Amino acid sequence: MTLFEPFADYEQHDATGLADLVSQRQVHPGELVEAALDRITARNPAINAVIRPRFADARSQAAGPVPEGPFAGVPFLIKDLAFEEGEQVAFGSVFFRDYRADTTSALIERFRAAGLISLGRTNTPEFGLLPSTEPTLYGPTANPWSLAHSPGGSSGGAAAAVASGMVPMAHASDGGGSIRIPASACGLFGLKPTRGRTPQRPLSGPDGLPVGLGVSRSVRDSARLLDAVHGAVHGDRWHAPSPAGSFAEAARRHPARLRIAYTIHDFRGRRVHPDVAEGVLATARLCEELGHEVLEDRPAVDGDQMAASFLLLWEAVPASVFQLILEEANEQLAGRILRKLGDWRAMRLIARLDSRKSKQPAFEPFTWALAKRANSTRSGVLAKAYGDLQAITYEAADFLERVDLFLSPVLGTPPVRTGEIDQEIDLDDLIEQLVEYVSFTPLANFTGFPAMTVPLHWNDTGLPIGSHFLGRFGEEEMLLGLAGQLETAKPWWDRRPPTPAQ
Repeated sequence: MTLFEPFADYEQHDATGLADLVSQRQVHPGELVEAALDRITARNPAINAVIRPRFADARSQAAGPVPEGPFAGVPFLIKDLAFEEGEQVAFGSVFFRDYRADTTSALIERFRAAGLISLGRTNTPEFGLLPSTEPTLYGPTANPWSLAHSPGGSSGGAAAAVASGMVPMAHASDGGGSIRIPASACGLFGLKPTRGRTPQRPLSGPDGLPVGLGVSRSVRDSARLLDAVHGAVHGDRWHAPSPAGSFAEAARRHPARLRIAYTIHDFRGRRVHPDVAEGVLATARLCEELGHEVLEDRPAVDGDQMAASFLLLWEAVPASVFQLILEEANEQLAGRILRKLGDWRAMRLIARLDSRKSKQPAFEPFTWALAKRANSTRSGVLAKAYGDLQAITYEAADFLERVDLFLSPVLGTPPVRTGEIDQEIDLDDLIEQLVEYVSFTPLANFTGFPAMTVPLHWNDTGLPIGSHFLGRFGEEEMLLGLAGQLETAKPWWDRRPPTPAQ
């Protein structure tokens, strides 16, 4: 039995609109939570976006006093890579299926202070490594626009939940495109902030790749969310320059004439899929119609070198996880045995023993393959990769001094089908497939520059294809201003996927 009836017009409002209704006392947070829970109950079986609901806690939070933040009482979802003290977080991994966090990330604390009410956890690929969301532990998430297709990754569960109308926006994180890729695949707006714009604690890694925020159906929601959570905490490795004003105000303020470079070729010179090229060219024309100067150009980047160097950083993700597992195991009685085996053989033994308990592989093939490669990588090779990526960063920065923004595809093709990214194929073939699919988004991660996906195009089969804009370090205001202008010129609010079978 519930205390509240669902709010009938729930999907007619974005998160900002719902928050305004709550602040005006026209609706109670409990009504919003019930509306969201109804939709999760009805739609999630077909989509598999929400892997661990927390309905009772959400109802209890909505019934009591809610923090008086900018999103007070608005339903929200947390990606299953984030730490919440006492809460299960599996990182999409069979091995961590029973792990509970002993700390809460600073970003999650700020979501709570903003008044957002968490309804549960969203699906993600193992450790967020792949641009599709099909973990062994929880199974694949479907794209609401076509249940046969992937919603992207690694924030695929978050994007599918928002696109299907379960919540107006959801937590997402981005280490190589994981906000922008699913936003593109699901027809949403996705802003990847500048490195250091949002807090990293407790994981402020040495590479600075990941950054957290969310995916939303409106530009103003992401802008207002950034206003609520921005700013590093003491001890964070990275700090972004302070904004000139409110990000929400920037999204409402259409920019003066911008110089925008665009491309429909990846950094290895290959033209992208025709549907993707059509979307970028249409966006370029729209920008020109809005009075901006548009020219075809791109940074002079060696695409092969960029891909190879970025992969070396990506390999460090599972390798660092494995190292933490080994360190914990070595503190136990079995540690002496494990040390004699050596790290790699010891990790194999730990995984084999875990698999006997779970009846599933402890880790997925791509995770193993990356960790194995990292295990054989010399420190000098990794240091050179950092140097190569820094040189590319300088090239991109110089390019963005000559133009204001860089427009490109988000992905090389429309959204892939579920299972199309097959971890069982030869590793080199898989890596080549991933490089072709995800050519553009990693640039923003290792440079630290802000970037966004704007949902302006759908192909003839009804699949969304986003447009990607890269901006200068610390200049989210310019991106948000253009996004707001594009949203006004070519609104996407009324474009909704078909409601999945219940």
